[in-house]
Amino acid sequence: MEQVYIGLGSNLAEPVAQLDAALSALSQLPQTELVAVSAYYSSAPLGPSDQPRYTNAAAHLATTLTAHQLLDHLQAIELKQGRVRKAERWGPRTLDLDILLFGQHILADERLCVPHYHMHARPFVLLPLADLCPTDFKLADGRRLADLLRDCPIDPTLQRLPAQQSCTI
Repeated sequence: MEQVYIGLGSNLAEPVAQLDAALSALSQLPQTELVAVSAYYSSAPLGPSDQPRYTNAAAHLATTLTAHQLLDHLQAIELKQGRVRKAERWGPRTLDLDILLFGQHILADERLCVPHYHMHARPFVLLPLADLCPTDFKLADGRRLADLLRDCPIDPTLQRLPAQQSCTI
């Protein structure tokens, strides 16, 4: 079983409910077990500032699916929850599911880049991931999660949500 980490984000249509529904859908994926879920975090949007705050989290999965099979399932969950893919980058969305890490694999093709191409600069990705990983955790490319956290730009808008606003799986 591959150990996989998924980033979740939403800023439309009740973001906490969107993440809860996405986690429920992830727990139903074939050949996959939902192992753990991070706390939920809130932050200002990346990109256009005239949109609602984001709610983000991370999920740890164990799966025998391939990375591309998993990606297909994630995109189907996004569509089911009203995701509309637009040309606008970093715009508002009901749900965004990203494969952050897929075991110790490094993948780069037209559909998928793992480790996620820009996670090192996104505290709203790294902090939820750190909730799930040991402090000495290393990515497939050899980078240590602790180093990424140390070097990541500080986001003063990022806040951990109270436990009652986080999903308990």
